[in-house]
Amino acid sequence: MSTSRSRRDFLATSAGAVGALAVPAWLRPGAVPSPTLVRSTPARLADARIDILTGEPVGTIAPEIYGHFVEHLGGVVYDGVWVGEDSAIPNVGGIRKALVDAMRPIRPGVIRWPGGCFADAYDWRDGVGSVGGRPKRTNFWADDRRLRDLGDVPARFDSNRFGTNEFMRFCRLVGGQPYLAANVRTLPARAFFDWVEYCNSPRGSTTLAELREAGGDAEPFAVRTWGVGNESWGCGGNFTPEEYAAEFRRFATWAVPDYGVGLRFIAAGPSGNDRAWTRRFFEKIAERNELGRLWGWALHHYCSSPNGEAVDYDDTAWYELLASADRMESLVTAHWGVMGEIDRQHRTKLVVDEWGAWHSMTTNVRPTDLFGQQSTIRDALVAGLTLDTFNRHADKVAMANIAQLVNCIQSLFLAAEDRFLVTPTYHVFRMYAAHQGATSLRTEVASPDLAWTDRDGEARALGMLDGSASVREGALLLTVTNRHPTEAVEVEIALRGAAATAARATTLTHADIRAHNTFEAPETVRPVTTSLDAPGATLMYRFPAASVTALELTLA
Repeated sequence: MSTSRSRRDFLATSAGAVGALAVPAWLRPGAVPSPTLVRSTPARLADARIDILTGEPVGTIAPEIYGHFVEHLGGVVYDGVWVGEDSAIPNVGGIRKALVDAMRPIRPGVIRWPGGCFADAYDWRDGVGSVGGRPKRTNFWADDRRLRDLGDVPARFDSNRFGTNEFMRFCRLVGGQPYLAANVRTLPARAFFDWVEYCNSPRGSTTLAELREAGGDAEPFAVRTWGVGNESWGCGGNFTPEEYAAEFRRFATWAVPDYGVGLRFIAAGPSGNDRAWTRRFFEKIAERNELGRLWGWALHHYCSSPNGEAVDYDDTAWYELLASADRMESLVTAHWGVMGEIDRQHRTKLVVDEWGAWHSMTTNVRPTDLFGQQSTIRDALVAGLTLDTFNRHADKVAMANIAQLVNCIQSLFLAAEDRFLVTPTYHVFRMYAAHQGATSLRTEVASPDLAWTDRDGEARALGMLDGSASVREGALLLTVTNRHPTEAVEVEIALRGAAATAARATTLTHADIRAHNTFEAPETVRPVTTSLDAPGATLMYRFPAASVTALELTLA
């Protein structure tokens, strides 16, 4: 668990460890110093404290928590992921090579496809077989006003050139597991059954296996993870929880062939804090003793600030977005509690398969990139805060998918023709990659509150720091976000039950809180790594303002 306590609480609990207190860093004049780490002594003073309890594991951080989302929406697939085999843009079988090269280092745990709302109108059979024979369809998003006003642009239609086989090849290239979202709104359960057979039946065993082989993939894809619908409370059918529970049972019944894969079914969970949807669905599923078929419960949460701007924002909008992102903590614990009322053994885990910072469509690369936006250092903090939340709740959250991969919402990448860049959010995923598969440790954060006033004139407060820690084979990773837009903070870090023999820090920050990468200046925001002296069991570290930091410690 991570907590953020007031300055008074911090003084009461840590005065004995650090001696007399001086004026805190956020009140001292002068420039923000560069990050430093030294051995702690009674004479050295701290403004905040982090305790890592190495003897209190929370659970294994599932690599799938570091998942991604690819939807046929705007510029995500076409000219994002897919450029075509005959393109002058470097590609691997039609897939953008720069994207493949950038994704491998972040080790994507899982990739969700083909939606999103697009999945609610998608027929998987349109995207298999002969490329020349695939039908062209109207995209789910065709009537969005911002696309409709542009006329009959290609983004309103889908060629189905990128289908199941192409997606599976993309997953293999980047090392991510596939997560397929089935269409519950407009297709029958038989179509879902057939898609499982197409993907997983053994080579040459069925007509659909032969069709898969004709598409270039003789061996089965072994797809384990299947979403049964998407946002079934809205675009996925506008069901009641009870109606959707009946649909889930029909689609995910025991009669779906497993092919030795070990299928994992994920149900379409609530929007935000709709705990009634969770409670009513679980009650209905439990009536027929079907909880055993429910591997995951999908939660969606997008954070935003009232002015909606991705780049043009003030300090108030800075705080408002981070406060909105902070809601993830309460959403996870609240829905977990409701799930436990019915599923007392917690067989079903949480899956946050859509999350991110959603801004107005005023900075998209092209007008047709629906929901496209820039990604600043503020969005990097959203990513750090959210991933740290998932890490701390590794016993509850089994999978998560940031929305979306390229050119849409909180993208890790922006692409247009031969231009390509990584965003600050990408750097956070790379800095946090070592958390995957490690053991989450209980981490207590005590830091000053940041007082601010929202646009309605209400007094609000946020903790200055947030973070998480994990360990694997003697390597400990502590990741920390400093929410303060202008002030660094001096922190005492205590390793309870361990000591470090070596350390290094990687920090992502910028003096301009609106800083972002562009095609003309693609490295404006990038992390810096510094080797540090061996700290021992207690250390001091100064976290820069508006920063995400990864401290890698080698334990004795």
